[in-house]
Amino acid sequence: MNVRTWIGTGGFVGLIILSSLIAAISGGGIERMLIVFLINLIAVLGMGIYSGNSGILSFGHLAFMGLAAYLSGILTMPVAMKQMTLSRLPDFLAVAHFDLLTATLISVIFVMAVAFVIGIVIARLEGSAATIATLALLIIVHGVIIGARDITRGSQSFFGVPRETDLFVAVIGALAAIIIARVFRDSVPGVKLRATRDDSLAASAMGVNVRSHRLLSWVISAGVVAIAGVLLGHFLGAFSAKKFFFVDTFLLLAMLIVGGMATVSGALAGTILITAVTETLRRLEGGVEVFGFQLPQMFGTTQIGIGLIILLVMYRKSGGLLDRSEWDELILPAPDITPDGHGQPDMDATAIGPPTKITAHEIIKSFDGLVAVDNVSIELEDRESVGLIGPTGSGKTTLVNVLSGTLPTTQGHVYINDSDVTGQPSHKMAGHGVARTFQNIRLFSSLTVRRNVMISALMNWPRTPVLQAASIADNAIAAMGLTDKAGVFASTLSYGDQRRVEIARALALKPKFLFLDEPAAGMNREETDALMEDLRHLKETRRMGILIIDHDLPLIMRLCDRVIVLNEGKLVAQGSPTEVQGHPAVIEAYLGRKSARKMAEIINE
Repeated sequence: MNVRTWIGTGGFVGLIILSSLIAAISGGGIERMLIVFLINLIAVLGMGIYSGNSGILSFGHLAFMGLAAYLSGILTMPVAMKQMTLSRLPDFLAVAHFDLLTATLISVIFVMAVAFVIGIVIARLEGSAATIATLALLIIVHGVIIGARDITRGSQSFFGVPRETDLFVAVIGALAAIIIARVFRDSVPGVKLRATRDDSLAASAMGVNVRSHRLLSWVISAGVVAIAGVLLGHFLGAFSAKKFFFVDTFLLLAMLIVGGMATVSGALAGTILITAVTETLRRLEGGVEVFGFQLPQMFGTTQIGIGLIILLVMYRKSGGLLDRSEWDELILPAPDITPDGHGQPDMDATAIGPPTKITAHEIIKSFDGLVAVDNVSIELEDRESVGLIGPTGSGKTTLVNVLSGTLPTTQGHVYINDSDVTGQPSHKMAGHGVARTFQNIRLFSSLTVRRNVMISALMNWPRTPVLQAASIADNAIAAMGLTDKAGVFASTLSYGDQRRVEIARALALKPKFLFLDEPAAGMNREETDALMEDLRHLKETRRMGILIIDHDLPLIMRLCDRVIVLNEGKLVAQGSPTEVQGHPAVIEAYLGRKSARKMAEIINE
């Protein structure tokens, strides 16, 4: 978090307070409309904490609103009322009677506990599977509420809830939700979660535990949505299960999507727009007189109008009205980059310590019977640069995926020194000092260059303070010559610079081993030569092993101390560049029966 976070949050707070003062002076319908708006805003902000930061759309958050509304209603309802209308309540609920604040705290804690249990399952799912699971949650909780007639009155109206949500209470709830949502978004867990939204595979390789960060946001978002449920229940006084089902889910999702679910500013903008449109169209539904002409009743106009707004906004801006930037991020400049020593590594990066070695022993990796890596054993040492070459489809990337924890082995073992790390996921392998880039560029497109690199530098947070991580990131950025581009979105860079961002991001892990999967792919000869000089400099200044996969044989032969050759998943040769380039199996793998002289010409061109 930085000064911009607090400035942005302060702007929201000022807007809400000013609006509430105007509504309080106006009174009547304006005040009631603002209370409804603020409750919806709390719910949308809560949904955005999970969906906006993780990229997984949730249909299930109204289930948490419903649970909180019913539970808080029971806890605040007078005992005499419960004895008359809910005579079969469990004893501890029948005699319970709390004020609104205490009931809210109990309800929020209960909902967060429920969300934690459910989130353990949902956090393991990806994309559409996770979205469908949240829809199942909504349906299940709706069925439970209807079925638990002794507690909820089933599908009938649940009445007798004290109407204690006034404008002051709604404003306090909205301010709390805004602060929680914005602080979480710009916190270290929030930034890491946004990285998983863009590319969960790359985030995991940078040391982010994807499941735990999704679970954290899921639980926090459930708690914020629960606040909205409590306030709504105590505003209406009477409600039924259908209030927390599909119709309102559609309404709140429209607010979230139209404004831009990636930001707090978007949540506010979407809630304002959809609320204004909804209020206007609801008046049209009942039939109104326009210039002396009576319009007929037009039921369904509200849903149709909201649907058209969603289509229009998505057509013009797929990320919503405010897309991926907060209002203050568009106005205030990004912090300056201040590398130490012009991109030279800090002391920890070159600290003298015992040598480190990765050993892959008899690795086999198969996919549905197809053997991609067949009984390969290799060793990699720090301070050594190794080239991994072979024809297309020879298993090079698959082997790197196994060594970095992206893929589990089918058979065999991987050791770091004497520790068996076989089967450990990529975020744990990053913790062991294994960093990598990818064959296809995998950047966090909605984050700036600096924040892309900060994801890696913050791997050991909170043990590594944010300021120290920022220094590590700035030095890695400078080492790859990207200081002047640190504040721009990574997706806007040229192809070559995007490759450099990937390498800088890997360097920020301060790795013992750096795996580069075709780092020069798509570059021209001038860019490739410049990259080779950078890699040579890194090899000389940082104590780490470098494993390079590339089809650019001159780069491999000039840069690497040792070359490993795969063909059809098997290890066919390894040794110095001179030894490998004349090996018969290597010549046959690349050129079939062509001469060794032709191979030499390709290498030396």
